[in-house]
Amino acid sequence: MSTVVVTPPKGRPSSSLRPASDENGDKSKKEIGPTTADRKRWDNVSYWAVGWLAFAHLVVLAAPFTFTWTGLIVALVLHWVTGSLGICLGYHRLLTHTGMKTYNWVRYFYATVGTLAGEGAPLDWIADHRKHHACSDQEGDPHTPNDGGIWSHIFWLAFHTHNGDRVAHLKRWAPDLYKERGMRILDYLFLPLHIAASLALLGIGYAIGGWELGLSLLVWGMFVRLVTVLHATWLVNSASHMWGYRNYETTDDSRNNWLVAIVAYGEGWHNNHHAYPRMAKHGHKWWEFDITWQAIRLMRSVGLVWDVVDYRNAAEKKEMQAAREAASS
Repeated sequence: MSTVVVTPPKGRPSSSLRPASDENGDKSKKEIGPTTADRKRWDNVSYWAVGWLAFAHLVVLAAPFTFTWTGLIVALVLHWVTGSLGICLGYHRLLTHTGMKTYNWVRYFYATVGTLAGEGAPLDWIADHRKHHACSDQEGDPHTPNDGGIWSHIFWLAFHTHNGDRVAHLKRWAPDLYKERGMRILDYLFLPLHIAASLALLGIGYAIGGWELGLSLLVWGMFVRLVTVLHATWLVNSASHMWGYRNYETTDDSRNNWLVAIVAYGEGWHNNHHAYPRMAKHGHKWWEFDITWQAIRLMRSVGLVWDVVDYRNAAEKKEMQAAREAASS
């Protein structure tokens, strides 16, 4: 398979989310924020993140003792809802990269579902991901495997990604979302939403099958689902920058990894995504199946989203529009 070489201005086909450069074209430390070395300090440990992730993983130890087939089915359904619809479609392709337009209530619906994935409130997730794209596999990247595979997978979450001023960090990387009162409110609703969802699962299970089913839905539907969604998403940060093939020459180490594409609902076609970040369609070859893209296509067909970025450039956009017009005539 031949490699498609992309040659945009300044070497990267990315968006305007890149930080400003100095006169020599180099990112300054002030502009990119804390580096990995800067962040690895005891006084910069995010005890909230460490506690939350440790608690979720500890509860999963009860999974073998609370297994039911109903619990497993609920976990799988909610894995897709929170992982594919909440994170991949909502947090990532819609809110971070604005790969489509939609109604405001749809934006907040997916932002809320994404919150229930357990990966943090939308503002932090989106700010960190935009910074990742701006500094991908370079100094300032929040989770590059250049600092270690385990670091890029999970340990990076143990330390704050800002310089002690979270508001400035959010205003720098997600100014469009920070000015929305609703997005700021979701910061405060992160834990209450998880508590409410946990109680709902426990209550529904208890009403149907007593404490046995109630505990099963709680452990599997909330915590097993949550932890597996976390690791699936983290594999995009780690494995998809370490192993796989490349359709495009980019200035980072992003790879297309078929296994990650399966468990992370199409996000594993990561080299495609880094070459064209705003494209809502991540699979660019016929064999690169992207289930999240299928959900976006369905939403477009019923009018829930429009102006979907499923093209690489203006010429391809015109060609696809002409083909759609010809097919509809």
